Amino acid sequence: MAQNITKSSKDIVKDALAAVPAISVDDAMSLVESDTHVFVDLRDGLEQAKSGIIPGAVASSRGMMEFHIDPESPVHKPEFNQDKTYVFYCASGGRSALAAKVAIEMGLSPVVNMAGGVAAWKKAGGPLKT
Repeated sequence: MAQNITKSSKDIVKDALAAVPAISVDDAMSLVESDTHVFVDLRDGLEQAKSGIIPGAVASSRGMMEFHIDPESPVHKPEFNQDKTYVFYCASGGRSALAAKVAIEMGLSPVVNMAGGVAAWKKAGGPLKT
């Protein structure tokens, strides 16, 4: 018997985009060197290695993010234990919206999603570090 999928991946991303505050790439660019913001790259390691990450960003793949946030996890990243605003991003903004929604549910706050992800960042001339 075939599965009966009742909610599509597009629906789930749409819900996450609606639930998580967004920041434009233009606004995000002014925050790269900010002491009050932490950029979080949710792409997998191969994507990060191929195109680079925003300078100073925390690399935390979508599959490991919950463990990196949780202070009780053996792979907790202390970058997630700061009183700062977290700017989540991925390739185009979908995975980071999903991740941001979960991070907010875990208690991380404040969290925003960078609209358009690395694709928009590169198009706008934003710096990437390889």
